Amino acid sequence: HMINGIRHTEATGRAPISYADTRSGLYINVYKQVLVHVSLAGADAFDSLTVQREINRKWPMFDCPQCLNKKEQVNTNSLLLGNHKVEKDIDIIVTYTDTSGAIKIRTVKSKDLSASWVWKNPIDDNQSKEDVSKSLKDQPETRFEDSNQHLYSEHADINEQPHKTSSPVHPAKLKRRALRQERRDRRTAELIQVSQQMATQMEEAAIERAKTFDTSVKGRYGIWRKEYESPNSDSMVKLMRDQIIMAKAYASIAKAKNETGIYDSLIKHSKRSQQAIEKATFDSDLGPSAVDRAKEMGHILSLAKDQFYDCIIMARKLRVMLQSTEANVDEVKKKSASLTQLAAKTLPKPLHCLPLVLTTDYFLLSDKDKRIPDKQNLEDPSLYHYAIFSDNVLATSVVVNSTVLHAKDPEKHVFHIVTDKLNFAAMKMWFLVNPPEGSTIEVQNVDDFTWLNASYCPVLRQLESSRMKEYYFKAHQTSSLTAGSDNLKYRNPKYLSMLNHLRFYLPEVYPKLDKILFLDDDIVVQKDLTPLWSVDLQGMVNGAVETCKESFHRFDKYLNFSNPKIADNFDPNACGWAFGMNMFDLKEWKKRDITGIYHGWQNMNEERTLWKLGTLPPGLITFYNLTHPLERNWHVLGLGYDPALNQTEIENAAVVHYNGNYKPWLDLAIGKYRSYWSRYVKFDNPYLQICNINSFMLS
Repeated sequence: HMINGIRHTEATGRAPISYADTRSGLYINVYKQVLVHVSLAGADAFDSLTVQREINRKWPMFDCPQCLNKKEQVNTNSLLLGNHKVEKDIDIIVTYTDTSGAIKIRTVKSKDLSASWVWKNPIDDNQSKEDVSKSLKDQPETRFEDSNQHLYSEHADINEQPHKTSSPVHPAKLKRRALRQERRDRRTAELIQVSQQMATQMEEAAIERAKTFDTSVKGRYGIWRKEYESPNSDSMVKLMRDQIIMAKAYASIAKAKNETGIYDSLIKHSKRSQQAIEKATFDSDLGPSAVDRAKEMGHILSLAKDQFYDCIIMARKLRVMLQSTEANVDEVKKKSASLTQLAAKTLPKPLHCLPLVLTTDYFLLSDKDKRIPDKQNLEDPSLYHYAIFSDNVLATSVVVNSTVLHAKDPEKHVFHIVTDKLNFAAMKMWFLVNPPEGSTIEVQNVDDFTWLNASYCPVLRQLESSRMKEYYFKAHQTSSLTAGSDNLKYRNPKYLSMLNHLRFYLPEVYPKLDKILFLDDDIVVQKDLTPLWSVDLQGMVNGAVETCKESFHRFDKYLNFSNPKIADNFDPNACGWAFGMNMFDLKEWKKRDITGIYHGWQNMNEERTLWKLGTLPPGLITFYNLTHPLERNWHVLGLGYDPALNQTEIENAAVVHYNGNYKPWLDLAIGKYRSYWSRYVKFDNPYLQICNINSFMLS
């Protein structure tokens, strides 16, 4: 009988002996009914007895030194057999039952077995499992990894000392466990305390915010954003409006059929419902009688439906009403556009007062007092020169004040202002009384430029022609607001003024300067503009910020590409740019004869077939492929028409431009943008106070 490599002559097994092939998973269990005969040369009875005692774990039999020597020899041989280092062959006789139930006997040589076969004693396996279970029960606090390590040690030493039990846990180890648990408990308590403190702070902050929370509702604008409004908050208003539409349709049918009684009822209830709605846009705006009016209208509509309803007739009536409503909407839009254009070119009374008072005081001055000092800087090309062409005194003062306020060296900045004859005295008087700190100011009259005449300037010749006067003032003989709304835009006085076209004659106006920065009168400067003179224009004439975004503000918006002269010379997708803040290289201007290019295209557009009136379309043509794009933060546009501009871009811009009809000095101005302009108005000025121009007017 072979058990864990121990040799003996013969044994009738009380427990099964397992032979396992680790590769194929084959197990042969021989029970007590099976006789296994193991013959090994040189074995004796004492060895058999010793082996039997080892199997039964009767270790106390080894009392004498000889027994101890035999034990060591048995253990040594056992280790050798466990590692498959047996040199002698073993005959293994196996009795088993085949599939048919017949008893078979087979002899197997131990050397014929492969190295994957393992000798295994189930008694030792069961004993090792019992020892492990006992060890785990004795040490309930031991961590999982410690148990695994102990189990591995028992399996490793089972052949050497099967009777050995696990050692008790050392007191130092128990102390360390207690300390670790104490640290965990302390850390848990700290985290709970911090969490409670944070919760308390959040509650206190919420209470403080609630104290300052405004729960009042003002009109249709509440404290909640629109997307959080109830989707059915205007259901009653919509119902009543639909009832009015249906009542008008049924009233029309009733009138055609001479049903005066129901016709009068429909008209009466329509007026009552309209009075109940008034200007309400939400159900909360309706009066207490609105629900009753809706019920009454529903009753009369039910009667009308029973009497007059016909699908075809009703569809026809509603279609007629829809077409009529669309026509009314178009008419209102045209009137609105006309009135907006009219308001945009109308000067408020206080701003009209200002130039009158200034002009009166100017002509009371002596000739000596009318002179502006520091004329030696006007033609110095090493200084920073600005060109401003305007007839608006207050707007020009804001441009100058905001520029000087942000300039690092104000004494190096020179402002060249050109205005018309009507406002020349007022403009000059303003800057005589309110000179910018350290800077030089020059005010000129455009009518003093004798070289600017109709024989030299095509646009001036066109403006003086009878056809142009008819186009401006008669607008194709239309007298109503709606019929002439498209042309009303071009009847703005700025298109008739040479101040608007003087930008194309800068080298003639300032022949001794090399560079000049052109500024419109509807801009505000928010940063120092000195670095613009250091920008390399790379041989271009004009430095400007491009305005194209996706498909907007490209050449095809301003020019007539159905004309071959335009289509053959320009790209319709070319990016547009804006006047308002432009750096011009006057040396390069003269070299490329920019003014001559402008004159050529103006002569070809005498019939206005290439572009409409204005200065931007001829500017795009004249400076085509001659414009260097500046960074966008130099010039942000749209404050005169777009209420949805990015607030951060506005605040970070060097120049903001109120291009459009909603100028900051008009009542039409967009309220949230007006403060960027009004902060540079000196409301404590005596002239502004005389004309009642105050912060309330421009707030």
